[in-house]
Amino acid sequence: MYIVACSDGTFYTGYTFDIIKRLELHNKGRGAKYTRARRPVKLVWYKKYRYFKKAVGEERRIKKMRRLMKEELIRSGGILRRGKRKMSFLKKKKPGIRGVFSLTRRRRIKKEAHYV
Repeated sequence: MYIVACSDGTFYTGYTFDIIKRLELHNKGRGAKYTRARRPVKLVWYKKYRYFKKAVGEERRIKKMRRLMKEELIRSGGILRRGKRKMSFLKKKKPGIRGVFSLTRRRRIKKEAHYV
């Protein structure tokens, strides 16, 4: 699993068994179609996985990330955990009590429905 930075500033994410060989292919123009016009590429992040299935799943997850999250992943050295609470640097949530009211309302509705 790896992320390379292309010459135009974009990121490309992929998985392979041999990172060095794959980087050579990208830079020769025989790698992915996306990187052919964006050479040279530079390795900015990689992680080894024991199981192929986990690497593919992680690649999908990273490809869905926005650029800001990918930059944070690269900066942190790969310590970006899943879940909305762990990535709190993206959104600052304002405290509110809306969730409490909706939760108590649901309970009240359930109780009333139960007794009817």
